[in-house]
Amino acid sequence: MKTEAQRTRLVQQGGKETVALTSVLIIDDHPVVLGGLRRILEDASANLGIRQIHEATDIVSGYRNFHKLRHELVITDLSFQDRDLAGLSLIRRMNALQAGVRILAFSMHDDPVVVSRAVGSGALGYVLKDAPTATIIEALRSVQAGQGYLEHRLATRVAMLSTGRSSQPLGALSARELQILSLLSRGKSYRVIADNLSVSYRTVISACSSMRQKLGVQNLAELIHVAVSENKRRAQWRL
Repeated sequence: MKTEAQRTRLVQQGGKETVALTSVLIIDDHPVVLGGLRRILEDASANLGIRQIHEATDIVSGYRNFHKLRHELVITDLSFQDRDLAGLSLIRRMNALQAGVRILAFSMHDDPVVVSRAVGSGALGYVLKDAPTATIIEALRSVQAGQGYLEHRLATRVAMLSTGRSSQPLGALSARELQILSLLSRGKSYRVIADNLSVSYRTVISACSSMRQKLGVQNLAELIHVAVSENKRRAQWRL
């Protein structure tokens, strides 16, 4: 028997019957973002068929909430305090727990590598935090209907990655490697990175060795230089 959070009903949207999700979980550690998303969902609840809205402020409580209530729709950030891109692992874990869960990544990262990794981890849609309300609602509706959503500009840049015509040096890295590289760029030690990501020390060492090979660098210092340079480039994109 399904819980109330799992029950769905059919609504009419543009002449087509789609499944209206009744339970939504928002995972973000910024109170302003949580409040803003809640207001958007409440204002659009009649059209989207949303009955319940739950919130979590970190990946641990977010996963526990999802594990308990099995929400049909999850909106999650990718970065949480010192755990940059930890949302990628959270997305994978929720998909492993409940196949077919509809997840919308809601992030400040407009790097196509990060977007590609989020989609590859199981996010059905991706929308930037500075997107207008109409775009956020469009993304929610698409994900709700089981369709993917990427804003055209982001979709184009992600497509360029797959064609090999992009100059993204990090395109070959896995989601886990991107997380580790991001923490390295902020001066985190191997041990701290292992603790932050809940992985073994040996896993971090192995990932760094793999990244050196993929990026064509000889040592840790060169690897950190690449990471810092990439962070500066991303910051310039957002100016």
